[in-house]
Amino acid sequence: MAKTQPEPVRDPKADHLLTPQNCVLVLIDYQPEQYSSVTSSSREEITLNAVALCKLAQAYNIPVVLSTVAVDMGVNEGTIPAIREALPGVQEIDRTGVNAWQDDDFRKAVQDTGRRKVVIGALWTEVCLAFPTLDMLAEGYEVYPVADAVGGISPTAHERAFDRMIQAGARPITAISFGCEIMRNWARGDSDNLREVMRWYFPQHRRLHKST
Repeated sequence: MAKTQPEPVRDPKADHLLTPQNCVLVLIDYQPEQYSSVTSSSREEITLNAVALCKLAQAYNIPVVLSTVAVDMGVNEGTIPAIREALPGVQEIDRTGVNAWQDDDFRKAVQDTGRRKVVIGALWTEVCLAFPTLDMLAEGYEVYPVADAVGGISPTAHERAFDRMIQAGARPITAISFGCEIMRNWARGDSDNLREVMRWYFPQHRRLHKST
């Protein structure tokens, strides 16, 4: 018998896997100054995957918390245009500290979503990703660092930061695996949301890797 119908949908809020109804996307410090010192991955690779996260969040109505550091102080520029353009209407939350979870406005923005599964990307891996991840894990959140949308000042810094986060309970994912997890079934009515992102993503991905 041909299979053309989706399986029954599990409770999207209680599902142990990520769903559009149970997670929040957090992006921290995708600013030119942070990019300039990342060497564990290329700027183009990080941005491609970060923008994919934005497109997926927009397509599936997932709340987004976007943060920067030291913009109000006049030290740094804001979030790079590619990410800002992919998140229309999402306001930046600026901070002075490197650990976003210690900023009251940032922490409240995450808490106000009511969601306990946090999909997170940040620059650098070893600081602006690791510190809030460790704090959120300590407070009982489930945290999903997006491994191909982040970078550190060296491969060693990036890898050891992931070791530390994983040992504390973090659950690494990648940008496209995130899309597949929230879509879940090709026969669902909203599966074209992921198809559209993939049609944009894979030509970009091929061009990027042909040039490296």
